[in-house]
Amino acid sequence: MNFIKTAIDGVIIVEPKIFKDNRGYFFESYNEAEFVKNGIPNRFVQDNQSMSSYGVVRGLHCQLGEHAQAKLVRVLQGKVLDVAVDARPNSPTFGQHVAVELSSENQRQLFIPRGFLHGFSVLSETAVFAYKVDNLWCKESEFGIRYDDPEIGVDWRIPADKVITSEKDRFANKLKDIPNE
Repeated sequence: MNFIKTAIDGVIIVEPKIFKDNRGYFFESYNEAEFVKNGIPNRFVQDNQSMSSYGVVRGLHCQLGEHAQAKLVRVLQGKVLDVAVDARPNSPTFGQHVAVELSSENQRQLFIPRGFLHGFSVLSETAVFAYKVDNLWCKESEFGIRYDDPEIGVDWRIPADKVITSEKDRFANKLKDIPNE
């Protein structure tokens, strides 16, 4: 595996070593020892999966406090633009984001540490999205920022009139509303 650091400390792109032949392909998507050796010691406790259509924007979400989660995300089918926003109030990169195209073709994964908001937009007809988390979800600790908050300025690569999002995401908080924990 190749671990690629991004412009924001702690957010890491993981590229698997893919072995292809006439039968198809094989790759290791997770190896705890390799992740630890490359600065990701998190132990994952839950896997989640979603399916979405073109234009869907999910996010930006996080869990606050003791229920904060790190995520290892990837696409099983289709293509998404995956976004991690630094929501750590005392961080020098607070409010900045990393956007990475993840697809079933490039097989890239993105590691998002605790203290980050996360979201993605679906760029293909449909996408199946899977992710591991290192802490269990808690409804009382969920927090969201509007996907279109101009202070963050994410280009989701979806025309505004084609965006499909939930009511909760459409009327979420703004970056300035992040609790100073």
